Amino acid sequence: MKIFELKDIKFKSILDVPYLSFDEGKVTTLLGKSGGGKTTILRLLNKMISPCSGQVLYNGTDLESLNSVNHRRNVVMLSQNPIIFQGNIRDNLNTALKFQEKPEKSDDELKDVLDRLELTKGLDENAYKLSGGEKQRLALGRILLLDSEVYLFDEPSSALDDHTEEFIIDMLVKHVKTTKKTAIMVTHSRTMANKYSDVTIGIAGGHIT
Repeated sequence: MKIFELKDIKFKSILDVPYLSFDEGKVTTLLGKSGGGKTTILRLLNKMISPCSGQVLYNGTDLESLNSVNHRRNVVMLSQNPIIFQGNIRDNLNTALKFQEKPEKSDDELKDVLDRLELTKGLDENAYKLSGGEKQRLALGRILLLDSEVYLFDEPSSALDDHTEEFIIDMLVKHVKTTKKTAIMVTHSRTMANKYSDVTIGIAGGHIT
C-alpha cells in the first residue's frame, strides 16, 4: 500500500517531481548530495511546507484537507539539528508526549529508551549540558516514545561518530520493523542506504534519478 504519493509536485526552484510514492511498512532512503531536495520532500510529507503546485497524498487523502497538528501526530520528523528544551532529560523525553496530549512515560520506560540508545545519563541531568551526539540521541528517544505511524529522519546520525552511527541506525530500523511502522530517511551515504533500506530513491537537482 502507498502511504504517501506526490503528484506533479513543484516547489520553487527546488523540486520538480512528476510522481513519487512511499510504501507502508518499509524503510525508504532518499539518497543524494546536499541541496538536491531531499529535506524539502520530508518537509512536504510532514506538512511543514506546501507545494507550489501538485498534490501530496497521505493514505489517499490530500494533505491540504488534513489538520496539520493531527497529521504531525501520525507523521513525526526528526531534523538534522534537534531541538532541546529547557529542563532535565526526563522533561525533554516527555515534552513531545505533552504536546500531543499523550500520557507521560514512567521513569522505568524512559530509562529503557535511554538504555536502547546507549545514553548513559540520569533522568535528572540537565539536557543542555549534553554533547551534540548525546542531544541527537535524546531527540531520537523523544521521537520513538511517540509511537507514531511514520518516522521521518533527516540525517539521523549527523552528530554521531562512526562507531555510534551504525548502532543508532540499526536500532532505528529494528524499531520500525518490529513495530510495523514506516520510516523515510534522508542521507548522502550510499553505504547506509544499501545496508538499511528496503527502497532507495535517488534525488539530484530537485529531480528523481
